[in-house]
Amino acid sequence: MLAISNAHLTNVVVHHCGNQTNEEELLISKSLLNIDDEKVRNLLTKFFLHPFQDPTFNRFTFSNQDFKMNTVYQYVNKIFEQPITLLAQSVNLAKQLYELSTHPQIKSGDLFVAYFTGLSFEEKTIEAVGIFKSENRQEFLKIDSHQGGFEVQYQDGINSNKLDKGCLILNMEGEEGYKVCVIDNTNKGVEAQYWKNDFLMVKPANDSFHATKDYLDLCKNYVTKQMPNDFEISKTDQIDLLNRSIKYFKEQDEFNLDDFSRSVIQDPQVIESFNGYKTQYENEHELAFNESFDISDAAVKKQNRIFKSVLKLDKNFHIYIHGKRELIEQGVEADGRKFYKIYFTEEN
Repeated sequence: MLAISNAHLTNVVVHHCGNQTNEEELLISKSLLNIDDEKVRNLLTKFFLHPFQDPTFNRFTFSNQDFKMNTVYQYVNKIFEQPITLLAQSVNLAKQLYELSTHPQIKSGDLFVAYFTGLSFEEKTIEAVGIFKSENRQEFLKIDSHQGGFEVQYQDGINSNKLDKGCLILNMEGEEGYKVCVIDNTNKGVEAQYWKNDFLMVKPANDSFHATKDYLDLCKNYVTKQMPNDFEISKTDQIDLLNRSIKYFKEQDEFNLDDFSRSVIQDPQVIESFNGYKTQYENEHELAFNESFDISDAAVKKQNRIFKSVLKLDKNFHIYIHGKRELIEQGVEADGRKFYKIYFTEEN
């Protein structure tokens, strides 16, 4: 977890980045923002950092895998080396983003570049560079007292509780492409990929969190999508296999493919089918699964939410299955009605 309680926003600059295809301008600031007001500084700090408290990490990359060729990496690296260059490097970042803002659906917005000290991660106090883009403005009404009465004014501005696009680069593992956290809360279509893929050019970090998350995604997709095509399997048996999969990751400290196959999948034919699907999944998602890795508790907790253990029967019943598949029997009456028989010892 990233601790931000002692974080200090040292400096921040803002530029306005339009869409050049829509003939919008790039407006460059000539100075840093004045953040001497403590309330403004605290509000900006919360606005920038709050979404990153439970981060997943990426690293800078490049088309030839040499992350040092990544221009955003180069500009950020110079800021870490000389924080006084924040303004100059933020101009370079704004120009880079503007050059990539060519899709007609990319929104214009305010681009913030900030420098932080006092963040804490893995018991280390670190610095960070933040790159944030606010694309959506909201309407506000401001009420002020005036000559014994009140007057109301219309204003538009940024919702300080919602960051549209953000990137936080921790000054850690710079020799491997830094620890980079990315969020994009706006569009999810092709036009949105310019932020992560074209501008930042990052890829998931090769760490235990992503290894665990990706393997759990693989398991879920195999059981729910591929397995019903290869075998006749009931919904109950699908849920049972999902439960056994997530249970393995909860109880083990280290993942081992052979052990997982024997203890969870069990059936040799299903193991063969799973391995074939894993190869296909790797190719489609540009992944390379390791046969063993340390299991991340944080990733298990996060992915546990997508492992559904609910058996839905028409619109009348939902059965939550958490284990002991042998206590559920399925059948069909002579008149064609389907049924489940459930055995239990206590009613709570």
